[in-house]
Amino acid sequence: MKLKTTLMATGATLIAAAAFAQSNMADSMTVVSWGGAYQNSQVKAYIEPYVANNPGLNVITDESSAEAVTKLRAMSEAGNITWDIVDVTAADGLRLCDEGLAMEIDPDTMLAAAPDGTPASEDFGNTLVGDCFIPQIVFSTTFGYRTDLVSEAPTTVCDVFDTEKFPGKRSLEKRPIGNMEWALICDGVPIEEVYDTLETQEGVDRALAKLGTIKDDVIWWSAGAETPQLLADGEVVMGSTYNGRLFSAIVEQNQPIGMLWDWQMFDLDGWIIPAGLPEDRLARVMDFVMFATDTQRLADQAAYISYGPARASSAPLVGQHADLGVEMAPHMPTDPANAVNTFLFNFEWWASYRDDLDAQFQAWLLQ
Repeated sequence: MKLKTTLMATGATLIAAAAFAQSNMADSMTVVSWGGAYQNSQVKAYIEPYVANNPGLNVITDESSAEAVTKLRAMSEAGNITWDIVDVTAADGLRLCDEGLAMEIDPDTMLAAAPDGTPASEDFGNTLVGDCFIPQIVFSTTFGYRTDLVSEAPTTVCDVFDTEKFPGKRSLEKRPIGNMEWALICDGVPIEEVYDTLETQEGVDRALAKLGTIKDDVIWWSAGAETPQLLADGEVVMGSTYNGRLFSAIVEQNQPIGMLWDWQMFDLDGWIIPAGLPEDRLARVMDFVMFATDTQRLADQAAYISYGPARASSAPLVGQHADLGVEMAPHMPTDPANAVNTFLFNFEWWASYRDDLDAQFQAWLLQ
């Protein structure tokens, strides 16, 4: 996705506007994210320290990121943008940017440089996947399983489709992303051909047919916190969710849950700023973004959840869990022991095909 030639000038203009409004920044800010352990990590690493530096600021947290695209479309149509900064996946960030619902950014004027002066554009590197997307973390969607409810530990993602060897309910996300790729991998499609296959109707039908072999055994989830709870309650024997949610259940809550890292799906998560914010709210958000993209802040988030920071200078600063003293590096999806088989989520592909596959997937669920 090309960077528009006016971006640098736009960035300079916005920074100047923010500086001009410094004394009149909004005294409240609505931050939208995903809830659960992940949003808590943001509160601890970013929001609480920022509020401590800005007495009197009221930060409102919202857990609606799963509906970010739909809700921002509706807000834009109504001419009433009530959110100030929104955490989204990279693919959703690209969609919102393409639709003009997210503001374009210039990393080197709007985001903090590294401690050694390395510009943000270099330090974030290839995690800067779009004109509007501000990367925070590298995470993966993978599977957890109840160690006491299986006769042996599953070793491959394809064990999810083996209901004879691993009887019981599974939980899968109620959207095509991830599910379609795993279905094709476990139906014999080579990794490098998965997205080419999904571009055809035959490939879509093939993925849905594979998912159909376990459809009656699936509990579908919409929020990342659901699978850990379903596992904890013994309602499912295995299920997909974000690796940080499973870390929380296993390490923090001491649940009898194991991790299945095979063909974990790497993804990026980060901020977008809704387009069209009034000057005082934009000034507040830009001040927060400069603070929250600091090298140490991204490393601080990794002290609360097992997601890798999205900028290179933060990685060496990742240490122990803030409360438990557990070394966090071995729990990261990028740790070599966990990353033997990984599947890199194709952000731009899903940004192009998401609406069509969402419609087909939801229709299939109703069959």
